[in-house]
Amino acid sequence: MDQIILENIEIYAYHGCLDEEAKIGSDYILNLSVDTDLKVPSSSDSLEDTIDYVDLLKIVKEEMSIRSKLLESVAERIISRILNSVPSASGVEVRVSKKNPPINGKVDSVTIVRKGKR
Repeated sequence: MDQIILENIEIYAYHGCLDEEAKIGSDYILNLSVDTDLKVPSSSDSLEDTIDYVDLLKIVKEEMSIRSKLLESVAERIISRILNSVPSASGVEVRVSKKNPPINGKVDSVTIVRKGKR
């Protein structure tokens, strides 16, 4: 299976269980992999035959703008929206990393990984 991958998408958002996280926000890094068949677009050289990564980025940004307590919920919304709106996507993997999470210790980031298939 072929993939379209968007790496290291940087977004500032307001997710988390703490009230402070809703007010202050945090930096996030997202990585998105979409399974699809790229045979036709590789021959046609036409944007209409592939998944436009501009559309994928728009979905990620819109879903990240909706506050959630859990990163798992954000990832699930991104997966569901891609699978429901992009017919040629057969699977999606989302990695959401919160940089410098407010936990008792020095941790660069916390990452969750969710996968979904048609």
